[in-house]
Amino acid sequence: MHALLRFPVLTPIVLGSAFTLAAVVVILLIARRTTRWPALAAAGVIGGALVGVLTLWLVEGVADVFGPALGWSTRAWVVGCFAALGLAAMNWRRSTLRRKVGALLGSLVLIATSVLGVNALYGLNPTVGSLFGVATVDQLALPAPVASPSSRVATAATAATAATAAAPAAPAGLLWQTWTAPVGMPSAGTTGIEVIPNTVSGFTARPAGIYLPPAALTAHPPTLPLVVLLMGQPGNPDPQYVAAVLDRYAAAHQGLAPIVVVADQLGDPTKDTLCLDTAQFGKVESYVTKDVLPWARAHLNVMTDRAHTTIAGYSHGGQCAISFIAKYPELWGNVLDISGEEYPGADHSAGVLADIFKGNQKAYDAQKPTVILAKRPYPDTVGIFTVSTDDPAYKPGAQRVTAAAKAAGIQATYFEVPNGGHVIGALNGGLEEGFKVLYPRLGLSQQ
Repeated sequence: MHALLRFPVLTPIVLGSAFTLAAVVVILLIARRTTRWPALAAAGVIGGALVGVLTLWLVEGVADVFGPALGWSTRAWVVGCFAALGLAAMNWRRSTLRRKVGALLGSLVLIATSVLGVNALYGLNPTVGSLFGVATVDQLALPAPVASPSSRVATAATAATAATAAAPAAPAGLLWQTWTAPVGMPSAGTTGIEVIPNTVSGFTARPAGIYLPPAALTAHPPTLPLVVLLMGQPGNPDPQYVAAVLDRYAAAHQGLAPIVVVADQLGDPTKDTLCLDTAQFGKVESYVTKDVLPWARAHLNVMTDRAHTTIAGYSHGGQCAISFIAKYPELWGNVLDISGEEYPGADHSAGVLADIFKGNQKAYDAQKPTVILAKRPYPDTVGIFTVSTDDPAYKPGAQRVTAAAKAAGIQATYFEVPNGGHVIGALNGGLEEGFKVLYPRLGLSQQ
């Protein structure tokens, strides 16, 4: 079963085979020799397409199951699938048992191929397990936290300040200066899952993904910076994307990279929890700030000062990230907001205002990061805000949040990922740019 869950579904051979098989199925479904068949087949295709359009309207527009609006490519897959299923349904009319069974099996092929096609557009679920929200990494045997001089290491900014100030003691130094990779250090990091107790919040979350870089896997590991990463909605707390990026960074920096906790702020991937404490969705804000962060500091070999603690997120998680650092700058010294929503429920604000805030616009506005950021300065805080060049729905919000961060004194970097859309390209590009800025800030590289 584990091997099946880890089976890759984004490879060219898998996708090519599925698309070819679906094309054969459609050809066979069309191939009937009856007088009225062309008209019946056309009716089935048109009727199925209309059902697909109605389903999209109900699921996406009325029920708002998916949060951010689906792209037109995704909608085309859905409508095309329903059109093909309409054709399959017509094959049940006055047909042999063999054709009926073939139409039924063909329908399963068409549905599976459409799921693979939509998944390929987003590129965020590379295995069978991740496609169905089932973890494909194992429970991680965490090394015990150790007392290390590197826990007192400074950021580049504080090291420069200490060098010129008349302080009685200088910081221990930056990790890139003090750490030497030992012989036999693994060439790549490792990933796994951990169930983080919801002691304070009571929020029911899925197991968190954990990434430990190569340096953390040595006999005498350094104490490393911490990143808490929140993924999009719908989405899984999957560490493989950030692991792939950080393994490349670690390879260029003697195995050094942050330890990452990919926490689950959704519980149910179909629900937009807004990253708030609400009666409808539970205490998500408390879960991240009062359960996840204390757990990470107690169970992982990480630095506990704010300057080495980063809150990061993609899409829905990006909104969570900027909201959390705006509210709790004493906990986080850095934020990486990748294609994030501008504020909680920005894509369905009317519903959020009515359902969560009971029409209280002032209370809703008070939860918006741009409003919170305007209330106080944020010294010694670094922010990276990324969005794709071809993501018009999210780009204006990203620009407004960046401007608000700069006005609040955050050292903000704004970067547009070339042609990343709002899918895997945006995530990978945002992670790459984000850690390019964060590495020297965290003492992991000179520049």
